[in-house]
Amino acid sequence: MDTDGTHETRSPRAGHVPRPAAPPNPGLPPKPSHAPTAGPTLGDWLRHPRASDGPGVWTYGHVPRAAEEPERTPTRQLISGALISLLAGLLLWSLLWNGYLGGFWLWPLYMFTPDSWAHNRSPESVWASYIWYAVVVSILVIGFGRLGRWPELGRRVLGSRALRTVQPARPADSAGPEAGGPDDLARWPQLRAAGLGEAAERLEAEAGGGRMNDVDYARIRRAWDSVRVDPSRMRAFTDAVRDKGAGACVHPSGARDLPMRAARHDLLARQVLLGTVEDGVRNPYSRRGTALALDPDVLGTSLLAVGPSGTGKTRRLVRPVVESLSLQALAGQAAVVAVGAAGAQLGPDAAFDVVVRVGDPASVYDLDLYGGATDPDEAATLLAESFVGDVPGIDVRRAATALAQLLGPFRAAYDRFPTVPELRELLDRVPEALDALRRDLAGQHAMLRELDARIRQQGAHGDPGPALADRVALLDRPAFAGFFDTTGQGRPFSLRALEHPIRVRVDLPERGHADASRMLARLLLAQFNAAAAARTDRSLFAFLAFDDASHTLTPETVRGVQRLRSAHAGVLLTLRSLDDVPEALRTPLLGAVGCRMAFSGVTTWDGKRFAEAWGTEWVETRDVTHRTVFADQPLTRAIHSFRKLVTGKAVTTDAVTVRQVERERWSASDLAHAVPPGHAVLSLTSVRGERAAPLLVRLAGTS
Repeated sequence: MDTDGTHETRSPRAGHVPRPAAPPNPGLPPKPSHAPTAGPTLGDWLRHPRASDGPGVWTYGHVPRAAEEPERTPTRQLISGALISLLAGLLLWSLLWNGYLGGFWLWPLYMFTPDSWAHNRSPESVWASYIWYAVVVSILVIGFGRLGRWPELGRRVLGSRALRTVQPARPADSAGPEAGGPDDLARWPQLRAAGLGEAAERLEAEAGGGRMNDVDYARIRRAWDSVRVDPSRMRAFTDAVRDKGAGACVHPSGARDLPMRAARHDLLARQVLLGTVEDGVRNPYSRRGTALALDPDVLGTSLLAVGPSGTGKTRRLVRPVVESLSLQALAGQAAVVAVGAAGAQLGPDAAFDVVVRVGDPASVYDLDLYGGATDPDEAATLLAESFVGDVPGIDVRRAATALAQLLGPFRAAYDRFPTVPELRELLDRVPEALDALRRDLAGQHAMLRELDARIRQQGAHGDPGPALADRVALLDRPAFAGFFDTTGQGRPFSLRALEHPIRVRVDLPERGHADASRMLARLLLAQFNAAAAARTDRSLFAFLAFDDASHTLTPETVRGVQRLRSAHAGVLLTLRSLDDVPEALRTPLLGAVGCRMAFSGVTTWDGKRFAEAWGTEWVETRDVTHRTVFADQPLTRAIHSFRKLVTGKAVTTDAVTVRQVERERWSASDLAHAVPPGHAVLSLTSVRGERAAPLLVRLAGTS
């Protein structure tokens, strides 16, 4: 597939989709299809403070909290302490006013006023006395108020802001840059520092005039980063900015935004808002009430989400993540492939560059069955993994060898790989197909030897040929006629295009061809693992999102997922239950991904796997033992008897034992029964190794 944005005119599945028509004013962002919402301007958005104190924190306006919860005094104790201090203050003032403590407290008044004022009772002496009384009363109020913690009681009971004596200070690192200052991102200081003042002025004027959006800013900033790596692009960059302004360095599709957004995004931090961490005792105090977001830093370790149907995995997780990476693709930062059943709400067609509808005759694009590979052994390995990787008792390596013994000779004879019907005929040992291939291989002794070896092995014990033929037959159906073409007449999409900022959606025919859909899903995952690792330019973040990964994983693909973080790539896998994964792969899968998510409604069997993956932690427990008090003195026994008669309870003492015990962070029972609807428990790991403990999150769009 071409990615330079050039226009080509071809028949369906034979070339590029024509570039969409330009808007009436090319200098303006495209008109959104949804109603405008109130929000900050681009300049205010860029200047807004951002801070982070761990993976998954929504940095936009985040204020870090203390690591430990401050000790909270019971309200009843505060009231009693405030009342006692008030009575003590009134008693002291009464003693001072009535002279029971002497007149020492009046000495400062006598020392700083003339003696004539005290004898004449002039107005000046009256005012001075009242002022001094007010000073003494203020000292008593402040002293006894601090002693009785009146401000804290007022904040807790009355909630009055006027009584707050200490305001929380905003951390210095969370303060945003000053408007017009040298660090103001809206003024493009990085361009000015490089001597491109004219380009910076043009971009600043575009932002101030409302002709630049967040995607434009992220895209041009990404282009500037590439210029710093390769200074030879400087002239082309400056010319594009001078001629097109905010439309410079546009995506090959010509799009500068998505038709609609279903989630909240921060392209400066490359984050998508997922929800809010519950303000409860199950979450660490530093994360309670904070917003939670996902970005390539955590998605690069891959994410596994498990939850029954109807819990919102598509609407609250897959769709926002795919939308965020699609925006980043428009900014030249990522390449995303979304795979789901036909009809899955992964985004409108206009939000993608390529839409492959397998089994739909109206589909413009086809799917490359061989993943763009030119080496027969590589293509055979990918096909064997998808065809028989889930079949117990079949060696995938032996199946790959059997396929390579057919793909190699066929490519040598016809300079292409076989189509699905041709591959089925070869695996079914159709004499006409084998004889024709042998004739066309005349003189190529190495390939003839490969073909003869395949013929000799057919029918032997343990031969994977029949199983491969049965799986290929799933694709050789009338519904797939015209698909998986290798003759050059179609428009096959290959995952080799991950080196370009491309947005792809693959619709699988899950309803009528469930087995074929699962086989194609395995093929896409195997091809993605191979293509992401084989990229020469890994500056783009490559991501593959599965709306349903049931019966998709094999031992080799699980190992490939674990290696993606070093290739600047990741996958999102959603499952209705871990039972959709072979039992031998459940533990390796949970260990291969860095982010794990359990939606509400998971079973205790699935919860047990998550509990084991999240491990245990040391917590402090308090054991209270009530012991009945037996008095020896007659008077004490009488008092205890009277108290028992009035209250109905015996007099007891409490013995408190504090211990450090090791407990599961989330038990299987808690995951199955204590997660409310619309919530999920999520643990995160960044590519740098930072970890966030399992957090109970209220997902966006829920109340």
